[in-house]
Amino acid sequence: MDAVERFCDRAMLLDHGRVADVGGAAEVARGYHALNAARAERRTLISRADADEEPSRPLPRSRPSVRAAVGPSARRLLTLTRTLAAAQFKVKYLDAALSYLWVLIWPLAFFGILYLVFTQVGSFDKGVAHYPLYLLSAIVLWMYFADATSLAVDCLVRNEPLLRRVPFPHLAVPLSVVATALFDLCMSALAVLAFMLASGVTPRLSWLELFPLVALLSLLITGMAMLLSALYVRYRDVDHVWAVLRQFLFYASPILYVATIIPSHLKAIALASPLAAVFTELRHAVIDQHAPTFFAVSGGVARALIPVAVACLVFAAGLWVFARESPTVAENL
Repeated sequence: MDAVERFCDRAMLLDHGRVADVGGAAEVARGYHALNAARAERRTLISRADADEEPSRPLPRSRPSVRAAVGPSARRLLTLTRTLAAAQFKVKYLDAALSYLWVLIWPLAFFGILYLVFTQVGSFDKGVAHYPLYLLSAIVLWMYFADATSLAVDCLVRNEPLLRRVPFPHLAVPLSVVATALFDLCMSALAVLAFMLASGVTPRLSWLELFPLVALLSLLITGMAMLLSALYVRYRDVDHVWAVLRQFLFYASPILYVATIIPSHLKAIALASPLAAVFTELRHAVIDQHAPTFFAVSGGVARALIPVAVACLVFAAGLWVFARESPTVAENL
């Protein structure tokens, strides 16, 4: 109302779609405050009367609704996701040519450090054909997972002004973070492709398996993004907890080493991770056709389907939690 009085000569007051007052800005502003005060007083009187008539009981919590998070139209959700992702892309890369270059340099630099350490000190490359290619490819996919989930943790909090002022499906926010990270993955994949061709690896039909592998990884990432972003609104310690868990997943996943060297008594647990499935099948399909498939390493089709089920469960849990928290996100921020 201060802004109305300062910048407007005339104003109109609407009450449930009905014109309640039209006139000078100051006069209408006073009417606005008076109308709100009268309405608040009526609510107080009604609340007191209800309290006298029956004992107070907690309000029922609304059931989680996927529609509340997705919005009335899936097409509108996709449009908003694309718009937010484009905005994040411009903020990250516009007028910063080095940012494009850094997307390519950072995985290569990280790969170089790990390659020197784990071949000269750990000797993890012994018996692994094209170990540098495997390490680089796994690192690039890991960074897609790590960057997307890390940025998704506080994405709703970072967009607090937007969430408070504009009614739109909140799910577009974490989805846009995943979309931006996917673009970075495509950029880094160009460097990996050039490295593979330079190393003498010839393209073959099995490279097409990369698409369902990235789709499985994206399903897991999207579920984690929804789960972490919704929980972070209420519990700010989620950021620190996820940093520790993310570091654990890095060393527990077959990135620095291949899945075949995992001890047999730990395979059932280690290979239940979708990350292990993606990295292991990536090695066979893209890098070394003589390497065992994930079906062979895990011990059969039934066990190989466990990581797929885990990714689906994480996605379902993330969507459920996000739908539960979405209606009150703006208030809880």
